[in-house]
Amino acid sequence: MAKEQLDILFEDNHIIAVNKKCGDIVQGDKTGDEPLSDKVKAYIKEKYNKPGDVFLGVPHRIDRPVSGVIIFAKTSKALTRLSMMFQQKDKEISKLYWAIVLKCPRLEEETLTHFLLKNEEKNRTNVFDKLKKGAKEATLEYKLITRSQNYFLLEVKLHTGRHHQIRAQLAKIGVPIRGDVKYGAPRAKSGGQIGLHAREISFIHPVKQEPVRIVAPIPQNDNLWRELDKLV
Repeated sequence: MAKEQLDILFEDNHIIAVNKKCGDIVQGDKTGDEPLSDKVKAYIKEKYNKPGDVFLGVPHRIDRPVSGVIIFAKTSKALTRLSMMFQQKDKEISKLYWAIVLKCPRLEEETLTHFLLKNEEKNRTNVFDKLKKGAKEATLEYKLITRSQNYFLLEVKLHTGRHHQIRAQLAKIGVPIRGDVKYGAPRAKSGGQIGLHAREISFIHPVKQEPVRIVAPIPQNDNLWRELDKLV
């Protein structure tokens, strides 16, 4: 059943938040694989015994190999307001990620600003230190929060929302994400998953105007995630 396949983190009449698994796609694409949005629609249809089509809006996305919190809108009013909030980036919504990286960064805390240019053909992002034609400014801040014998766990706060931003910017400073062969990791993980998790999202509710904070538990099918989580 669809309900059993989903890890629901938050739900009310206007929005629903799900802990996305690595490998799930948020919306349908050329692969033809069932998207998470369809699974959420099926869950809503079954839970509330809704006839006909179920409305579900997608105000933001996270990459397929990334796990963590993703928000959907259950009403058109919520979708309009959430979409505007996500466009405002960190002015309206605060997003924190956890990243498992292969090397210790030079500094334990740092703000990174680069210029990112998406390569559509290769579906990857090139990173530059200086402005380049067509590139967009990208800023994030990270801090080292714990480490194991061979890996390091960073907390990353996004200030902009560019294509593959965290993956590309961390690779640029020499600390690629575990399993992310597209950006310099030596080995892929099974299922194509990478060590990047959308850990937390905070915002003012688009309808109720109340503060909302949603935290996504780390992937439980990965021993390294569980090991690092215990050390935090």
